[in-house]
Amino acid sequence: VSQNVGFTKISIDYSSPAVKGRKIFGEIEKYDVTWRAGANAQTVIEFSTAVSVGGKNLRAGKYSIFMTPTASGDWTVHLNSKAASVFSYMKDGKIDEEAVAKDDAVAFKATTERGGSTERLQYHISANDNKTAIITMAWEGVKISFPVDTQVTQKMDQFKNQF
Repeated sequence: VSQNVGFTKISIDYSSPAVKGRKIFGEIEKYDVTWRAGANAQTVIEFSTAVSVGGKNLRAGKYSIFMTPTASGDWTVHLNSKAASVFSYMKDGKIDEEAVAKDDAVAFKATTERGGSTERLQYHISANDNKTAIITMAWEGVKISFPVDTQVTQKMDQFKNQF
C-alpha cells in the first residue's frame, strides 16, 4: 500500500495473514514479545523523503516495522534501522529484545484501539491534512495508529530560503 502525503511517498510492503478462527494476540503472538507486524517476510515501510515519527527525525529510506503487543494499554511500534527481519534477532529460541532496541531507529507508544474484527491484517495510510499521515494496522480485534509528519512546512521553508 502506498500514499503520497505532502512531498513524501509512503509505502508499506506486508503480507496479510487471516485470523481463521484463531486467537492471535496473547496466544499465537504473545504479549510483551516483539512481533514482525505481518507474516512471511518482514513488513517494511519506506519514506521517499525525511520524516518525523515518534518525535524523531528519520532519513528517507526503508525501515522494518515491529510491534510489541500488550494485554492492555498502548502497543510499542519499532521502526528498525536495518530493515531487518525480527527473526534475525533470535537468541536461545526467543527474540533478543535488547538487540531489537539497539537497532531501533525509533520506538514509541502508538494509539491502540480494541474491539471490532478484522479477518485479514491490513495497513492503511491516510493523507489526513496532507502534512501528517496516519498509519493504521488492523487485525483481529486491534487497531494500532501513529502519525508520520512529512515535514511539509520545513521543506517549504527550505525551498523559500533557496531564493
